[in-house]
Amino acid sequence: MDLFTSFVLPAVVGIGIGILSGMLGIGGGTVLVPIFRLAFGMSPIMSTATSLFTIIPTSISGAVSHVRHKTCVPSLGIAAGLGGACTSPIGVWLAQISPAWLVMLVAALIIGYSAVNTLIKAWRMKPAAKKVPAAAADDPAVLAETAVEQVGDAAANEDAELAPTPIAADTGKSFPKLTRKQLLIGAAIGLGAGLASGYVGVGGGFIMVPLMLSLVGISMKQASGTSLIAVMLLAIPGVIEQGILGNINYMAGIAVAIGSIPGAILGARLVRIVPERMLRFIFGGFLIVAAVVLVLNELGILG
Repeated sequence: MDLFTSFVLPAVVGIGIGILSGMLGIGGGTVLVPIFRLAFGMSPIMSTATSLFTIIPTSISGAVSHVRHKTCVPSLGIAAGLGGACTSPIGVWLAQISPAWLVMLVAALIIGYSAVNTLIKAWRMKPAAKKVPAAAADDPAVLAETAVEQVGDAAANEDAELAPTPIAADTGKSFPKLTRKQLLIGAAIGLGAGLASGYVGVGGGFIMVPLMLSLVGISMKQASGTSLIAVMLLAIPGVIEQGILGNINYMAGIAVAIGSIPGAILGARLVRIVPERMLRFIFGGFLIVAAVVLVLNELGILG
């Protein structure tokens, strides 16, 4: 392959992956695996291994930015990451002995379930309350109408959200503190994410983010950054194992990583200004696209 195909193109892809990573709390593996297979002609096992290798620098850059801006819960991320680090080598071993179509099918099923769950919750949420224009700030009628809308939106959101009440966003002084039970739940979530990470070659964010929302009760913005902290920890043992087995394409992985670092920093900044309902829709839509691409690829429709 020429320089453009082997390095420049993967770096450009990495920028987009990094933005998704920083905004949505994922390592980008759900996009990288089909790209490595379709665009670069890698084998299934090399695609998953190279994806897992690329996830680490992407997650680190995004996680650092989230920590700086306090849009994460580090204690929960560490708990989930340590749990996942215990199971990701098992996932790699299972992938080695499984047929390629089964690996991709499992990935598509997990991603699809997470997508539907996220989109349902986003649909039930009401848009953010409207701001009163400065020119109408003194108009009693406008103020009364706005107050009614805000109360109605709050009530609708309360009825729609079946998950635990999200932990309040940090004010900038300290990170949210969780109970021991919440941290244990986080570690359990990490166990499942680590297995999926090693098996499918993804970071596991598509599992952790929805479960952190529903079981732990943190907000979407907090879950994005927290997931990245966990991903950068749980992927390490799996990458070491894949490297020993000789399954990683280091040139493509490094090129994508170079592009993903600035992209992840940008995505982490965007997460602070994008409304949570919109963020949920973006996340769910992204997962659906990834699941469809994997299925079509295994059916031979895309290549």
